[in-house]
Amino acid sequence: MGGISIWQLLIVAVIVVLLFGTKKLGSIGSDLGASIKGFKKAMSDDDAKQDKTSQDADFTAKSIADKQGEAKKEDAKSQDLSLKHI
Repeated sequence: MGGISIWQLLIVAVIVVLLFGTKKLGSIGSDLGASIKGFKKAMSDDDAKQDKTSQDADFTAKSIADKQGEAKKEDAKSQDLSLKHI
């Protein structure tokens, strides 16, 4: 009683086809499909861009950490050399 039967859906579909025509419904369907395709492409492009940015940030962070590690090693060596001369 509360649900929509198959016959009600069929009647609504026939009325929609009569109102809009098959050509207009076809163009609406193709436009909707193109919109969905464009949306999915934009989402995947954004994900790819975000992954590239993340990789760049990881590389930059690693190179900074490497430089800091090298600087600490050089400071330790210079302190060792200065202690040996005392």
